[in-house]
Amino acid sequence: MKNLIEKIEKNERINFSEALSLYDMDLFVLGRLADEKRKAMYGKKSFFNINRHINPTNECKDICKFCAFSANRKNPNPYTMSHEEILNITKQAVEHNAKEVHLVSAHNEKAGIDWYLGIFKKIKEAYPNLHIKALTAAEVNFLSESNSLSYEKMIDLMIENGVDSMPGGGAEIFDEKVRDKICKGKVSSDNWFKIHRLWHEKGRKSNVTMLFGHIEERAHRIDHMIRIRNLQDITGGFNAFIPLVYQRENNYLKVENFPTSQEILKTYAISRILLDNVPHIKAYWVTSTVNLALIAQEFGADDLDGTIEKESINSAAGAKSANGVDLDEFVHLIKDSGFVPVERDSLYNELKVYK
Repeated sequence: MKNLIEKIEKNERINFSEALSLYDMDLFVLGRLADEKRKAMYGKKSFFNINRHINPTNECKDICKFCAFSANRKNPNPYTMSHEEILNITKQAVEHNAKEVHLVSAHNEKAGIDWYLGIFKKIKEAYPNLHIKALTAAEVNFLSESNSLSYEKMIDLMIENGVDSMPGGGAEIFDEKVRDKICKGKVSSDNWFKIHRLWHEKGRKSNVTMLFGHIEERAHRIDHMIRIRNLQDITGGFNAFIPLVYQRENNYLKVENFPTSQEILKTYAISRILLDNVPHIKAYWVTSTVNLALIAQEFGADDLDGTIEKESINSAAGAKSANGVDLDEFVHLIKDSGFVPVERDSLYNELKVYK
């Protein structure tokens, strides 16, 4: 481990086997290495934005085994919002100083492409300065297939209708054997990367997630991160990597060994060390809990996402995120944890530093 520690301290790139071995390192030694990298980039700054998550429909043609959000026998309450309802929610968010709306839906075969894309145009016309983050690669794949459109055409339509950046959802775990068990029929890992690569080639930014803590192994996580690093070397289009902790309620996966807090923190730290070309590591408090996300700031994470205001997907599986978090409380929590809260926009331009 001594040679590996020296290699990391010299900012030399580590390989798959070296990254995997980091899970065997002492938690606090690993945390120190990740924290040093974080501090070299951002000091004690901890980023967040004022945003609103909107999940316009839960009616989905797919049944991913980890999902408690889509309308099926685990969630027998289907809904699809009208554009008017979505615009009313957006109006409320803007009145609460939101700088971003984050729209992610299920794969609703009845809604139609005009329903999906039309709302972005209406939001942008009403609020031209509001950043629209929308359509995961899984949604892009679904809309492309169901409307016989190429990925290139879908991406052009997204941009024409006002989408500014893409969220990182649908990534789950890139290993296809794992995907076959947890989300069979969803976008393949190769196509997930193809969609994001095309998006980046348009000069646009996106995020990338990793759902962990279910049936995957540590090696699958490292493989996932290496694939991200490889594309980032080519496009530079990923803003942030977001490790999502699996939520275990109301779904079809029978997971008995839920990851410990130490395992979660090690995963954050390893991602900061391994993903040397991805600017930000996000501790998404929705899936990790606020308290663990605050601790993750000491283990390489520099971003806590945002106030969110309302969240439906992960809260359906047990996360305590349904009503977001108050801005003042969020700022105080970051300050009390020894960091400097920095409100950012969706592309990580600093808007306000809370001294």
